Amino acid sequence: MDEHSGRGGPEKDTAGARRLRETAAEVFGWDELRPEQLTAMEWVMAGRDGLVVMPTGSGKSAVYQVPAVLLPGPTVVVSPLLALQRDQIAGLPVDGPGAVAVNSDLGATATEDAWAAVRTGAARYVYLSPEQLAKDEVVRRLAEARPALFVVDEAQCVSSWGHDFRPDYLRLAQAVRRLGRPPVLALTATAAPPVRRDIVERLGMDRPRQLVTGFDRPGIRLEVRRHLDEGERRRLVVEEAAAAPKPGIVYAATRKDTESYAAELAGLGFTADPYHAGLRAAERRRVHQAFLAGGTDVVVATSAFGMGIDKEDVRFVLHASLPGSLDAYYQEIGRCGRDGEPALAVLHYRSEDTGMQAYLSTRTPRPEAVGAVVEAVCDHHDHHDHHDDDHDDDHDHDHHDDATSLDALRRDTGMSRARVTGAVNLLEEAGALVTDGSGAVRATPGTEPSRAVRRAVDNAEAHKRMDRSRVDMARAYAETTGCRRRFLLGYFGEEYPAPCGNCDTCDEQGTAAGDEAASGERHPEADAYPVGAAVRHARWGRGTVLSEDGDRITVLFDDAGYRTLALDALAGREDLLTVVGEGGGSRPR
Repeated sequence: MDEHSGRGGPEKDTAGARRLRETAAEVFGWDELRPEQLTAMEWVMAGRDGLVVMPTGSGKSAVYQVPAVLLPGPTVVVSPLLALQRDQIAGLPVDGPGAVAVNSDLGATATEDAWAAVRTGAARYVYLSPEQLAKDEVVRRLAEARPALFVVDEAQCVSSWGHDFRPDYLRLAQAVRRLGRPPVLALTATAAPPVRRDIVERLGMDRPRQLVTGFDRPGIRLEVRRHLDEGERRRLVVEEAAAAPKPGIVYAATRKDTESYAAELAGLGFTADPYHAGLRAAERRRVHQAFLAGGTDVVVATSAFGMGIDKEDVRFVLHASLPGSLDAYYQEIGRCGRDGEPALAVLHYRSEDTGMQAYLSTRTPRPEAVGAVVEAVCDHHDHHDHHDDDHDDDHDHDHHDDATSLDALRRDTGMSRARVTGAVNLLEEAGALVTDGSGAVRATPGTEPSRAVRRAVDNAEAHKRMDRSRVDMARAYAETTGCRRRFLLGYFGEEYPAPCGNCDTCDEQGTAAGDEAASGERHPEADAYPVGAAVRHARWGRGTVLSEDGDRITVLFDDAGYRTLALDALAGREDLLTVVGEGGGSRPR
């Protein structure tokens, strides 16, 4: 898997690059393409799978939009939100290539019109949610159109370590196979190294090229306010949102909080709207559009707001409680200051927040729910085995009848679609079930339900440990006495020399910001565990060193999640953490 740093470089002048630049200018009116955009576009034109990690607002969508004009078939774009699909279509040139969105909002006539546009080639872009691709009819119609490219937007949703995880995203690899395996392009604004690995694996990507641009947003000032009292926190969040330059976004933990904060700000004379998943779709659309049009001072939202928001002049993002992960935090604060002007990101934090986040991160399924799914699949298999015995002479019998579909499993178990999909995903991960090329689910030979349930629940527990470790990392960011930017970028595996000069800790403690690294001094043990090294811990197993921060290193362990280790503690224990060589064995430090 090749990785390419997207930090610029000389413009290419190959025939392919010239053709892409000409298309960008003629069709989209873009006079130039950034070097990293052009690099990724050339991968697409060469039929290579690719993973592109670029900050929001840096032109990720262009990576597929321009090649799609030149490719021989339609480009399928998987996008998680209907509002995001609408925005992406609205952003295309009016007289450019056609685009359709196939979703649950369309009536029967509009749906048929959309498919006709795909069939005739009038639509070069087909936008769908992952839930649509779980439908056999949708996949069949797409397959007939022979798509030339399969794009997964907001690809962090694929990863069970990603903060926007959606079970239906895990079914996309099967959809790609059923569409004839077109090249896959995954796009995301934020993906730490483990999330990138997970995206590649979950989408079944074939030796993908990777382009990862720098994560730093130097114009965003990073601050944390720590509060002992909830009343004080609420008062200061409102005061800060009222005093800061507008427009801005406040992220709150609950739907109730979004409404109370918005009401307080409105009471002070500002235009402020709450936004959360419990509002009617029409109201969410109104808030979204009013904010984009500049008619709203502050949106107070849960994490449901902001994905794909294309607004350059947001001046602040305040968090009224600890986010569930630094992945989520980085993506949310990245919605301010995209015009290059100074912006402010402030986290208002209480230590009690971590208990709530750890609770919210828990999504271990009930063993009986997983058991109901695996038993339904096995019962279906047994029923058709018996049916086969009664029809031994029927040579036309369909031997795929021992499989079942997700819809049939919903009917058989009486469980919701999300719960069935989640259980099937866990059981596939455990090796108990497999989805074939037609999207049907069957038990693997020798599957024993009780053992399969145990393995699936064990895997879910491992995901939960990972989630809780990510909450711990968010808390560590809130409590660090060192440079916040160095800590935040280190989480994404990017080394950054402190001080940044644009965070509260750097200001409070002078240029040193409390970091030995800032003065050029390094802990004597730091060189023993270089960033990116594969390591093995006596208790937590295999992991990767993500960052070094003065007297500490952060390691992501495959099974135990993120852990911060004191180098002083490692110094006297050579057997505690060892660097793993290429062959899988440890090597002396």
